[in-house]
Amino acid sequence: MTSPIIAIPCRHDASARHHRLPMQGMGQAYLSAVIAAGGVPVLLPLGLDEPRLLRALDRADGLLLAGGEDIAPALFGEEPHPKLGKVDADRDAVEVALARRALEAGLPLLAICRGIQVLNVAAGGTLYQDIPSQVPGALKHNCFYPEYPRDHIAHAVAIAPDSRLAAIVGQTAESLAAVPVNSLHHQSVKAVGTGLQVVAQAPDGIVEAVEATGEAWVLAVQWHPEELAASRADMAALFRAFVEAAGR
Repeated sequence: MTSPIIAIPCRHDASARHHRLPMQGMGQAYLSAVIAAGGVPVLLPLGLDEPRLLRALDRADGLLLAGGEDIAPALFGEEPHPKLGKVDADRDAVEVALARRALEAGLPLLAICRGIQVLNVAAGGTLYQDIPSQVPGALKHNCFYPEYPRDHIAHAVAIAPDSRLAAIVGQTAESLAAVPVNSLHHQSVKAVGTGLQVVAQAPDGIVEAVEATGEAWVLAVQWHPEELAASRADMAALFRAFVEAAGR
């Protein structure tokens, strides 16, 4: 079987090392997880016009939307919250366009952290711009590096037993009501977009996963499984299931 091509949009490299040499790329953990699952990750640069961007996606077998910056609230009809972080208009435009094309075409799509938020906005949903100030009683979800390692387990999530996500992780998870996950975000899904359904939540009610209501292989999680996949069978299974769907 030919290894599926997995398109992954780049992000601008904001590291101090390259501050005088603009670069685009993507974290190694995403690439490693896709490769280990049998896929071939191909990076799509920011800055392409939409026709060329969508032409590139049409040649891929699947789309992965990765983590990163906050999303511009104008995309879901809101003014910026005082706690809104850095946004990247180029990346927003690229990823929203790709998400919408993937949804229209039924292309297998795995979205992670920022990715679940991009997917939700592309489907017409909204976001909490800052969980600590907008969700009373919320758990700590912003366990950011370097204060916390990227694989730090922050809380558990409860997964709907009849979901695609449950079928993927259920064989290895000890309990679908308490799957431990890491957490590196301060934004999250608020109103769910059209064609999506919530399939996992944190104990405080924050949405932790959504998937398509129809037959299309669309799955999005708020945590970072790529940082856990090397050591946990349930997280590696997410990438295997995605790559297998792309291969079909």
